[in-house]
Amino acid sequence: MGFPANGSSDKPLKFLIYGRTGWIGGLLGKLCESQGIDYEYGSGRLENRISLESDIANVKPTHVFNAAGVTGRPNVDWCESHKVETIRTNVVGTLTLADVCRDKGLILINYATGCIFEYDEAHQIGTGIGFKEEDTPNFTGSFYSKTKAMVEELLKNYENVCTLRVRMPISSDLANPRNFITKITRYDKVVNIPNSMTILDELLPISIEMGKRNLTGIWNFTNPGVVSHNEILEMYRDYIDPNFTWKNFNLEEQAKVIVAPRSNNELDATKLKTEFPELLSIKESLIKYVFEPNKKTGGA
Repeated sequence: MGFPANGSSDKPLKFLIYGRTGWIGGLLGKLCESQGIDYEYGSGRLENRISLESDIANVKPTHVFNAAGVTGRPNVDWCESHKVETIRTNVVGTLTLADVCRDKGLILINYATGCIFEYDEAHQIGTGIGFKEEDTPNFTGSFYSKTKAMVEELLKNYENVCTLRVRMPISSDLANPRNFITKITRYDKVVNIPNSMTILDELLPISIEMGKRNLTGIWNFTNPGVVSHNEILEMYRDYIDPNFTWKNFNLEEQAKVIVAPRSNNELDATKLKTEFPELLSIKESLIKYVFEPNKKTGGA
């Protein structure tokens, strides 16, 4: 269901993007440049309503994109010991931006997370039964995920918000430490669990198109299907580094080296695939957008 707002053919697109210093925010700016879309980064703090209103008055956007948020450095364990800071940005800030945008009649495309679910009795590993957009989050193992589930529930009441559930984001930039592939190639040991994931090279352009179409509501923003850690690392070995090796460990062993449990799940991407039939499955997308472009020819 579209929000009856801007971006119509008689008004040129102008995007206001939050998250200039973040990974997704930076990529969005580059995409806008390559597509010839006028954009500016917001300078206001999300939790400061006056600064957001000032940004909107100055930029006069047709759409607002929120790629700002606290994920923690080096990982979500940071949020366990910085709870107020996490709430300030992920809950108060996101809600304030949504509320200001609604006041101004603007669509907000909000990059959220799908790490608010975990496999359960009705959604077991290997069954292909994924969590749908309307399902209630069942993973509260980390404080980060808890805040994200809270804000998603509240944002359901804002008819101007498009919530994109991103998971374990991957891009063709294998040097980026935020890239899920880069992370797991640097770990001493990895678990091996099938998960839904988001290939940014394919899906970020789709998110811009979603803005143009004024789409709202919750969307599982992942490639269809699942891929396991080992399957990714096997591709990495086959395409990038034939000498690459890794070790697995189980969830019980992993729990000893992390503060907060991690989410593992499959999201049902049927809604996104129906809107964008060209969307590739996770394994096809990994090969086309990540591994083929980075393929090492072995001196050939």
